[in-house]
Amino acid sequence: MTPDEDNSAPPVTRHIISASRRTDIPSFYMPWFMNRVRAGVVRYPHPFTGQPLEVSLRHEHVHSIVFWTKNGAPLLEHVDELRDRGYAFVCHFTITGVPRQLEPGVPAWEEAVATFLALSRRLGPERVWWRYDPVLLTDAAGPDHYVSQFRAMAAALEGATGRCFFSFADFYGKVQRRLRVEQVTARDPALDEKQQLAQELGDMAAAHGMELLACCQDEVVGGSVGKGHCIEADELRRLFPEHSLKAAARPTRKQCGCSASRDIGVYDTCPHRCIYCYANQNTRRVEERHRSHDAGAETLVP
Repeated sequence: MTPDEDNSAPPVTRHIISASRRTDIPSFYMPWFMNRVRAGVVRYPHPFTGQPLEVSLRHEHVHSIVFWTKNGAPLLEHVDELRDRGYAFVCHFTITGVPRQLEPGVPAWEEAVATFLALSRRLGPERVWWRYDPVLLTDAAGPDHYVSQFRAMAAALEGATGRCFFSFADFYGKVQRRLRVEQVTARDPALDEKQQLAQELGDMAAAHGMELLACCQDEVVGGSVGKGHCIEADELRRLFPEHSLKAAARPTRKQCGCSASRDIGVYDTCPHRCIYCYANQNTRRVEERHRSHDAGAETLVP
């Protein structure tokens, strides 16, 4: 009998682990993550102050893990062990099919789709979610490109997932600087163009058995487009009802609907090098941190 099942024992406080919005742990750091799971604890720096933080990874303290990745192949190798250890988990799997210039380190979309299908077969379509994110309009990737790519990928993923999260790119200062360095001409479309493109993608998603969910962009919600909650306590409770979960709303930015989680990642550690990424600011730092990473260490980077 577990503490959750024993009415005489105090309820166990379980948390959601995000792994991770700040880097691609499944792609590049899965051996480290599994070592932390086996140890039952992980340490990581506060993303703004650098203050050392710690969170338990013991399965009795974790309600569920939310993975984020653009290459789920390394995660596949550890599905059985995570299950055997009692962990519940879902995966946000990003596949966009944009030109290589925008995503120089990401697998080809056909390869990513094959991995997605394999992961969906192992976990079930309710637990693997497609991210078509972000939509960044450039000279080489206009609306027609995104519609064409979305149509092909939605058809290939039909039956493998019921959810597709998407958003238009945010033009943070660091993103604009990177676009200039890479000599990529990008534009932020007008609201009516965003709404039209979103509805077109939403209609195609629905035709393939998926709901299109917009993240932090309520202005395009409506019709065939719902509001996205990337880490949603209610959905995780529904998927994994065997343990209780108390997770308050904890938005990360304006119009975000996410629930509280503990994100164990570190910025400036993802070698995918996507030029629109808010999580990387310094390419040299990314390379140095990835090179110095120790899979046996308590923290992702020294």
